[in-house]
Amino acid sequence: MSNQLSRRQLSIFPAEARHTISPLIYGINVFEMNDTDFAALIQAIKPSIVRWGGNATTRYNWENDFYNTGNDYYYENVPSDNPDRSELPNNSAADRFVQRNRAAGIESLITVPLIGWVAKAKTDLNPLAHPFNCGFKVSKYGEQKQTDPYDRDCGNGIRLDDTSLITDNDPTDTSIAVGTDFVNRWVSHLVGRFGNASAGGVSFYALDNEPGIWFETHRDVFPGYLSYEELLKRNIDYAAAIRQADPNAQILGPVQDGWTRYFYSSYNSYPDTTAQADRDEHNGEAFVAWYLAQLYAWDRQNGQRTIDYFDLHYYPQADGIALSPAGDNTTQALRLRSTRSLWDASYVDESWIEDTEDDNTAVQLIPRMRAWVNQHYPSLKLAISEYNWGAINDINGALAQADVLGIFGREDVGLATFWGGANYDENGNEIQPALTADQPVAFAFCMYQNYDGQGSKFGDISIAATSDDREQLAIYAAQRSSDDALTLTIVNKSDTALSAQIDLGGFVGGQYAQHYCYSATNLNLIEKQADLPISNGAIDRAFEAKSINLLVVAGSR
Repeated sequence: MSNQLSRRQLSIFPAEARHTISPLIYGINVFEMNDTDFAALIQAIKPSIVRWGGNATTRYNWENDFYNTGNDYYYENVPSDNPDRSELPNNSAADRFVQRNRAAGIESLITVPLIGWVAKAKTDLNPLAHPFNCGFKVSKYGEQKQTDPYDRDCGNGIRLDDTSLITDNDPTDTSIAVGTDFVNRWVSHLVGRFGNASAGGVSFYALDNEPGIWFETHRDVFPGYLSYEELLKRNIDYAAAIRQADPNAQILGPVQDGWTRYFYSSYNSYPDTTAQADRDEHNGEAFVAWYLAQLYAWDRQNGQRTIDYFDLHYYPQADGIALSPAGDNTTQALRLRSTRSLWDASYVDESWIEDTEDDNTAVQLIPRMRAWVNQHYPSLKLAISEYNWGAINDINGALAQADVLGIFGREDVGLATFWGGANYDENGNEIQPALTADQPVAFAFCMYQNYDGQGSKFGDISIAATSDDREQLAIYAAQRSSDDALTLTIVNKSDTALSAQIDLGGFVGGQYAQHYCYSATNLNLIEKQADLPISNGAIDRAFEAKSINLLVVAGSR
């Protein structure tokens, strides 16, 4: 009797809540990944889209193949890893990024600079090695709190004597002033090399990267406040430059970095009187809501579309989750709960976000984004072009990632790209490694994109599925249009095996379900289990502790 009472009930409703799952939710971020690691990664996880993004892309110069590291690393101009610079601007790192994506059948998402500055080339006898141009040279601006251990003349822009910020630097130490014509020429160049978006070229462009924190990430060239109006104007002007070069391209904006910058165009730290005054002047309206309404009015008046995807970044803000190691048992449990912030209106965020806006705040990110779109710019698709739940090399991170991908499909997100870059502390120590093919989070992608090693995928038509204990045993269901197979992802988040009955809701198909499992038992392999019998329209199974399971029931065709 006790086994019956503890058995979970999972239910499928094949005719309900059906919608197409965008293949673009299975994307990743890659910048400066070498070809060998890239080839291994895409062979394993088969991403649908790869983003050229991050802080370094804000000042990437496609003409000389230099980028600026910003505050990630002493504001230095660094040459891209390019074996042959003689053909520039052809065969730049960005060109080769697009080319290898095309060769693998992967879409490219290119971040274009809106900041007004791009990195200038180094012109001395050895332009590819230290010393590099940098934003705050000690020899020019004085002693600083930290300097590059490989070049003691490049500082972090914080004075040593009083720890104040250096604010009188010259932006031309590192950068060249550019405008919309620079982006127009770049897109035209990409069209010339690879064709336009409708002919197999670059289909997706993002309007810079996290502009609301330029004052921090690129303060050597943009130290000031970015207002509602200025960010809107930059989006309109630069999107027009992209459309002129490739009318069929899909554009993402405003690419804000996180929670605070959804509500303020730019925000430093509490109390930020400048940002609050700007919001007050706009009737207290959240920045992104105002932005969407203004774009809609502008686009209707001018007979155009500025953006196609409403794009925000999202990193869970609870301590020790995003970009972090697995942590202790408490942190791991929190990581698995915090995926609810993507959809659940009843989940009060377990971070400082709880006390923002109306207090007892639920992020409910995707429904919130959709409500903003429905109210202010109907028909825009949703994108989350950076996110990360941490524990990239632990089963805990894999469980969270599998849950996130299931949520994206169920909640009808249009595009998502996982941030898999390495993360370091202020002393340069690695906190989280970069994503590679052999890490548990990569296997979470495989469970949706390549579960059998032969390219077989989770279904592309989402259907309704419920669990009576979602926090322990989550389920996501989809039908595969290529063969009508029913596919089920079942994530056991608990430390113990859990038995469940899966009611297939009258689905007509095979008499058995194939079963693939990835678990803490073997972090190096997705294991094919014995087929599961279907009896009276249901499957009974005990699912291993800390496991991601993929069940496949053949369709009736």
